[in-house]
Amino acid sequence: MIKKDLLYTSEHEWARVEGDIVTVGITDHAQELLGELTYVELPEVGAEVKIGDEIGVVESSKSASDVYSPAEGKIIEVNDSLEDNPEQINEECYGEGWICKIQISGKESVKGLMSGEEYEEFLVGI
Repeated sequence: MIKKDLLYTSEHEWARVEGDIVTVGITDHAQELLGELTYVELPEVGAEVKIGDEIGVVESSKSASDVYSPAEGKIIEVNDSLEDNPEQINEECYGEGWICKIQISGKESVKGLMSGEEYEEFLVGI
């Protein structure tokens, strides 16, 4: 499932832009490939991040995958509930399974992200 109102990276992160706050998670495609998640390493609140910086890790019994920042800014909130319930990402990757929130300095920080339609086309090509 691809939500058309979100933006996407080629590394399979999604971004919901609301004003100067970007909520970040991994896509349905990514969580399906990983299988049932067993561990999530969250970024540190207050950390300054650039586009493409590693901000966390998601692990399953199959493998581990880095999570990359889709935007430049400052981590202002993390989803602490994932520490005890990493499976929330499998159950609701676009809802309760969000990973962190980044305060961005401007919309140019998310210019390079794909629309839902572009991400859908990207997935066909891989």
